Amino acid sequence: MPLPKSPNARRFYRCALHRHEEAQVLLKAEFTTGAVYLAGYGVECILKALVLDADSLATQTDTLRSFRGNNGHDYEWLRSLYFIKAKTRFPAEITRQFTLVNEWSTDLRYSPRSFRNEEAGAFVASAENIIKWADGRL
Repeated sequence: MPLPKSPNARRFYRCALHRHEEAQVLLKAEFTTGAVYLAGYGVECILKALVLDADSLATQTDTLRSFRGNNGHDYEWLRSLYFIKAKTRFPAEITRQFTLVNEWSTDLRYSPRSFRNEEAGAFVASAENIIKWADGRL
């Protein structure tokens, strides 16, 4: 798997892979909330890598700045930004995968809730499908 050309995109790409790997470890240990949180964070990072890879080097500083705040954690906003920069939409299957992870939020870091193993497993699997698809685009 080749790395993205942009150093900024590479950083988010590597983070996405690491967070997803950590999510899988937590899932196996039945730490389901942590697994879901990190898998969702991996999706956020891979979306940012896609956006930056499609962006021109001249505007990446502004793009990175736009990631700050709530928008930077919003999958729909990141997907829209990718559409604007790459001039392409996600395939139907990947859009379906997003329906399974779309309720992710950074608020999970404050949640005492535990996800059922099956629910967390489905979430982590959808995140993996999204990351694998994005990996092929970078």
